Amino acid sequence: MLEKIFKLKERGTNVKTEIAAGITTFMTMAYILAVNPNILSATGMDSTAVLLATCLASFIGTVCMAFMADLPFALSAGMGLNAYMAYTVCGNLGYPWQVALLAVFIEGIIFIVLSLTKVREAIFDAIPLSLKRAVSVGIGLFIAFIGLQNAGLAVDSSTLVQLVNFRENFNTTGICALLAIIGLLVMSILYIKRVKGAILIGIVATWILGIICELTGLYVPDAAAEAYSLIPSFSMTDFSKLGDTFGQCFKVDFDAVGIFNFIVVIFSFLFVDLFDTLGTLIGVSTKAGLLDKEGKLPAIRPALMADAVATTAGAVLGTSTTTTFVESSAGVAAGGRTGLTALTTAVLFLLSMFLAPIFIAIPAFATAPALILVGFLMFCTVSEIKVDEKSYTSAIPAYLCVIAMPLFYSISEGISIGVISYVVINIVCGKRKEINPIMYILAVLFLLKYIFL
Repeated sequence: MLEKIFKLKERGTNVKTEIAAGITTFMTMAYILAVNPNILSATGMDSTAVLLATCLASFIGTVCMAFMADLPFALSAGMGLNAYMAYTVCGNLGYPWQVALLAVFIEGIIFIVLSLTKVREAIFDAIPLSLKRAVSVGIGLFIAFIGLQNAGLAVDSSTLVQLVNFRENFNTTGICALLAIIGLLVMSILYIKRVKGAILIGIVATWILGIICELTGLYVPDAAAEAYSLIPSFSMTDFSKLGDTFGQCFKVDFDAVGIFNFIVVIFSFLFVDLFDTLGTLIGVSTKAGLLDKEGKLPAIRPALMADAVATTAGAVLGTSTTTTFVESSAGVAAGGRTGLTALTTAVLFLLSMFLAPIFIAIPAFATAPALILVGFLMFCTVSEIKVDEKSYTSAIPAYLCVIAMPLFYSISEGISIGVISYVVINIVCGKRKEINPIMYILAVLFLLKYIFL
């Protein structure tokens, strides 16, 4: 039955590999169950309600991805988009969180319409292959950087970022950073030796090492230093809290909302979500070998529709924009190639509603090595980007796209800079015929975004 639904043999995989990949993807995404409630609670939303909404929206979106597109991608509340909602829309602009959720809901409806009219698909196909490969490389560096931060290895400094001082606060941040390095080495060795589920084994092994360190006193939980116990609790979640956010996006007093500013908020969500999603689909699909010879993703339309449905459902439930997660690349690296990987991840999100404290206990330093290793695997695509003199008009925009993602901490910014530079360079260098007409439109829109948003 599973073979018939997900075409496992056709993509060179099996049930065991797909399930292991789905678990791996979930393990690398589990941090969102702790982070998203923490961020959105700054708007006045109830943390437990946000947790439940996040789990349900992730389940709905990822199930849609599994059955509509048969792709190994998982969805959840997007990082960056949740911060924009909490600290800009509700913080700086002062809008109630109900208004922000309404903007997310409208954004989702717009995306559903765009997906039905093939607009998002056309944008995906218009991006040249060199930029698509660059997006994969850029995402690799981006998630590796996120991994270094989650591990506590890369920290703030006068030079913006530097290596952590292991001896300072050794029993909290120092030991966590050290465990992340050990986890990365274990994971890398297992992967090189082609051990099945190497990434998942590495995550669990690192977590277990952390628990041993806590029991022996090497790791000391300290809430003030954001160092919490690694030993999971077994309490249940208060499901009635979901009523605090469910459907609240429709209870908005428009008299207190400036229509122009509200439209700006909608389009801000729209821009970031659109190109974060496209970038993630391009990057992860490239790594999974799911693109055809022309660099197109055959299942792009249902994949984008699943993303749009997830965003709309998430807003109704009570969470910020739900989007395709770049951490899906961890599952792809573990061998995931079909919707069965996504379905496995979706089920785990649903189960996490009942055992949320256990999943939240997975420490960031345990999942960070997976992001760093997967970053390397995605970075390998750089060898497929032509860099000879005849290809400079496409290679330089690709390079700018790559470095922009980690340095500006945004997939969409990398795509923006890559698209604008590609169009400008090719026009000036007399290669207008190589530019897809849609690329002109994208370049203008990106420029307008920087001017007005």
